[in-house]
Order: sequence, then C-alpha cells, then structure tokens
Amino acid sequence: MTQTRDADASQPGAHPGHWVSESHPESGADTDARSGGFSVVMHHIDDEILTGTWVNGSRLPPERELAATLGVSRGAVREAIRALEALGILTSGTGRGNGTRVDAHPSDAMGRILRLQLALDVVSFADLTETRVALEKAACAAAAKVRAPGPLARATDLLGQMHDAMQPDSFNTLDTAFHVALAEAGDNRLMSDLTMAIREAVHLPILEAEHSLIGWDNWRDGFVCDHEEMLTAIENGDPIRAAEVTEAHIRNAYETLLLRRD
Repeated sequence: MTQTRDADASQPGAHPGHWVSESHPESGADTDARSGGFSVVMHHIDDEILTGTWVNGSRLPPERELAATLGVSRGAVREAIRALEALGILTSGTGRGNGTRVDAHPSDAMGRILRLQLALDVVSFADLTETRVALEKAACAAAAKVRAPGPLARATDLLGQMHDAMQPDSFNTLDTAFHVALAEAGDNRLMSDLTMAIREAVHLPILEAEHSLIGWDNWRDGFVCDHEEMLTAIENGDPIRAAEVTEAHIRNAYETLLLRRD
C-alpha cells in the first residue's frame, strides 16, 4: 500500500492536502509502516493481551495469517513483533512448533532502558541508589514476613558460593543473584523484576569498580558479611532489622563503588 497526496479532492472521501491510500499488493514493509500498518499490529496485540485473549504462553497466529486478518503487510507484523520482543513481551523461535509466543520478561526490558538512561546521564547513580534503597528495603522486609523457602534456600547456597568467589567477575554474578533471591523470598514478582532490572543496569559499572578496588579481598569479605546479616534477619522473621541492614549495605556499596561515577 502506498500513499499519494490528493490535490483536488476528486476522490470520494478525500480532502485537499490529505493522504489517501492506493493498493499495491507487493508494497514493502517501510511503506506499510508509514501508512499505519505497524500501529495496527501493535494495537491489535495490545488488545488481545489486555482482554485476556492471549495470556503468557499463548502462541500468536503465523505472520501471514495475522497480516491477512489485519490487512497489513507481513513486514509490518514482523516489525511489531521485533519491537515487542525488545520490550520483553514476546519471544520468537524458528522451526515447526515454535513461532511467536507471549512470554513476558519485563526485567530484561527495564534493565536495558535503565542501562541506557545511565549512559546518557538521564538518571544518575545517586538517583538509582535511592530508588534501590526504597525498593530493596521493602523487598527484604516482605521476605522476612513471607520467607518463601525456595528463594531462601537459593540465597543460602549463593552466599556459600560467595565465600569462595575470589574474583570480582564471579562474585558480581553471585551478588546479583543473591539480591534477586531475597526479593523473590517476599513473593512479590514486581519487586523481584525491578530488583533484577536495577542490578542489570549497574552490573558493568559495579564490576569495573570492583576490579579497580585496592584491597579487593577485604571489601569482598565486608560485602559477604553484609549479606549474612541480611539473610539472618530475614530467616529470623525480623522485617525491621532486614530493612535496616539492607539499606546500610546498599549505601556502603554505593559509596565504595559508584559515588565517584556521579
């Protein structure tokens, strides 16, 4: 489908200076996107999810079928799917039985956005730290009340591995997983997703700072001790203590690793 400007409004329903459509079966995705095909597909997928027609795990119709149903090109369908994959809403696979499915991974998209905002100085490390303090204090307090056994068992195992992780690379990975496990112990999916997103956003800056620390072993031991206090408070069912030690740990980590980057 292409668009031409109608100068004399001679076509039915046309107005001077408005865009009107002419049908061209072989028109490309770029032309279709300009004529609104992309938006049509995006709105359709939004509606199917919001009305509950498609849920997590639902398989979308094949591209050709969806394009025919909506009256748009396959290119417009493909571009909309790519956009929603980047937002952590859809996943696509190749081969029989795969196709495109609703498969929400919001932490991936949020982490990507925060990482770029940090790089562009839209968000400062100080702002992100204050947000993280508020979030993880609430998450760990909730964990102390709920104490979901699976995540707590995982946190205990991760803490044991951190004792043996002598290099910043392995320690950083375990550190992120530990904080996410504590958030998951409160049985609040949004808190754990946001915790993961923020941790992913600061992963590289923290890792670079850890590599440059003089006396890394001593700092590492201090972070492990903080983690032990956090986990103990949660296991003891003490939400106030859990929140206090979590805040102290995050602020200490910011001052040690990220303050100079602001």
